[in-house]
Amino acid sequence: MSDVQLREETPAGAFSPAIETEKATGRVGPVIAVLMFSALIMILNETVLSVALPSIMGDFEVTAGTAQWLTTGFMLMMAVVIPTTGYLLQRFTTRTLFSAALLLFIVGTALCGIAPTFALILLGRIVQACGTAIILPLLMTTTLTTVPAWKRGAVMGLNSVVISVAPAIGPTISGIVVEALSWRWVFGLMLPLGAIVFVCGLFMIKATHEVTRPRLDVGSVVLSVFGFGGIVYGLSSIEALLDGAAAPVVALVIGVLGLVAFVRRQTRLQRTGSSLLDLRPFAVPAFRNSVIILMVVMATLLGTVVVLPIYLQMGMGVSVLTTGLLMLPGGLAQGVLAPFVGRIYDKVGPRPIVIPGAILLCGGQLLLSTIGADTSLGVVVAWHVVFCLGLSLLMTPLMTISLSALPRELYAHGSAILNTLQQLAGAAGTALLVAALTIGAAAASGSDAEMQTVGTRHAFILGSCIGLIAVITAPFVKRLRTDA
Repeated sequence: MSDVQLREETPAGAFSPAIETEKATGRVGPVIAVLMFSALIMILNETVLSVALPSIMGDFEVTAGTAQWLTTGFMLMMAVVIPTTGYLLQRFTTRTLFSAALLLFIVGTALCGIAPTFALILLGRIVQACGTAIILPLLMTTTLTTVPAWKRGAVMGLNSVVISVAPAIGPTISGIVVEALSWRWVFGLMLPLGAIVFVCGLFMIKATHEVTRPRLDVGSVVLSVFGFGGIVYGLSSIEALLDGAAAPVVALVIGVLGLVAFVRRQTRLQRTGSSLLDLRPFAVPAFRNSVIILMVVMATLLGTVVVLPIYLQMGMGVSVLTTGLLMLPGGLAQGVLAPFVGRIYDKVGPRPIVIPGAILLCGGQLLLSTIGADTSLGVVVAWHVVFCLGLSLLMTPLMTISLSALPRELYAHGSAILNTLQQLAGAAGTALLVAALTIGAAAASGSDAEMQTVGTRHAFILGSCIGLIAVITAPFVKRLRTDA
């Protein structure tokens, strides 16, 4: 069944979390803006601690492996909660979900900022992740159901700024704040921003949609926890295999088995319309191909955000602040280009943008694999910008076409699937690139800086291999026949 056929068979009364009355009064723009800014603040937290971890390790006297759980735990909770958002979007109104997401984020941020122990800051990060996991599908679904198809690419371009640029500039913000103040101010500055957005949202998101009363299948929730949680934990801990630990393998086995059982259960429950996560979007080629490339995007993005600062600080000896500033041009390039990419997509479709984007992404990783201890900082920044331009060309058209290809009744589930798989890919990319860096450095000889440089080359060679998947898949992404 083609994607067009599937859309044409959408029932007239299918579920829509659209803000219909706001649509009629022209207030959709401010609502999406509030959701977008909320997502921006929340996604920043996924990578904002990357250059602050050494300071946190010193204050709480914990090892790097323990401190890394502030990032791993965040991603783990995201992967566990996001699969339930298809149910949540049908069960609760947009206003209710927005309020819950912002309150969770604010409480989690406050806990992180005042945490006297490492356990409390970890708890705060987990609470933050719960709010982030809700707001991302809410933003995507609201965009799809309130923005006309002919201008959807432009709005999705702004959404892609949030999803791709926020993780890229997280280290920059963290570096500046930690250098000038302390790591606690990373959370201290986020707290009033979250509160302001929460208040604005309460005034702007007035309308409600008709909610349904779907049954929550507890068995599916349990299987999703073991499936998605096990895979994210296993991938995030894969570096421990180098020390002979068996936990990552056990977690991956449990995760794969749990995921297989989850998929089989959802397939069975779909017949009665009671599945936690409807898997029918995978039957749509445009959705399937786009999701594959978006997983490559997130894997290489988050892997690069972790590996490149390690190279800059340990391989080239630059400061935390300088590291953050060197990462900034790439993030700015993404942010500037994304809205224009969205407008171009609305006119020419995805393939003229996606194919060169995939080449730039893969080429950027390959260029970064050539850096050495004597490479100038300008060259490193230039290669990173090439990579980021590829990201920007890919994110907007792929997010737009993947979800626009679905019938309205599957928007919420498609968004949940997309965001869940991006978290899995981010965990996998980070783990694989860091493992390649560690293995490469361990096998090299010379000074610590030289060993880190060799390890970095190995990491980006692997990143370019992952990028090849996007290059191969990009020609299969085709334009949809949509109504204006």
